[in-house]
Amino acid sequence: MRQGQLVFAQLMQHLPLTTFRRCVAHYAGEHKVKSFSCLDQYLCMAFAQLTYRESLRDIESSLRAQAAKLYHLGIRGNVSRNTLANANATRDWRIYANFAERLIGIARGLYAEEPFGVDLAQTVYALDATTIDLCLSVFPWAPFRSTKAAVKLHTLLDLRGNIPSFIHISDGKMHDVNVLDLLLPEPGAYYVMDRGYLDFERLYHLHETGSFFVTRAKSNLKAERRYSHPVD
Repeated sequence: MRQGQLVFAQLMQHLPLTTFRRCVAHYAGEHKVKSFSCLDQYLCMAFAQLTYRESLRDIESSLRAQAAKLYHLGIRGNVSRNTLANANATRDWRIYANFAERLIGIARGLYAEEPFGVDLAQTVYALDATTIDLCLSVFPWAPFRSTKAAVKLHTLLDLRGNIPSFIHISDGKMHDVNVLDLLLPEPGAYYVMDRGYLDFERLYHLHETGSFFVTRAKSNLKAERRYSHPVD
């Protein structure tokens, strides 16, 4: 007889399910849903993320191979590729976006006093973007090159705990620096960026709000040092 809980079930125990159900109810996520609930969908996708599954067929095969344990994982509905694909395509993505924001809020509170190797009381963020390649015939709404599609994931990472505090998904053609227009700068915070975000008008806006930025200069930058401050 099986003793104790599965590791996945132990991890999912930390989820605030009352908050999740509120998100589902707010967007009517289970309207006309009979068996495969939003929680079942979330648990399947969480399992896929944690175990590095690469496709819906891969998710289905992995979970069905342990069909006797699905109940103990918290999954009550029947897992099939078609059901999961339909749920991903039709259910409101804002359910999971709002729930992720709640989880981020909880996690950032836990790491508020966590040291990260730099003697700073202020929050330090790292801003970067990554391009996710897609198939153009399957995702025609995400043009990138003439022969392929892509989306770009812009992420602002709180370095205390490495927790994302801002995420924006755009088409692959959006330049990295444009995401600075979407940020709400936090006074006193430090923003660490690469040279792709070098735009003086946007960086001056960070300065006006009382924020600080650290970036790299481009090779063609014409600048002259006017004065210096002693540093440790």
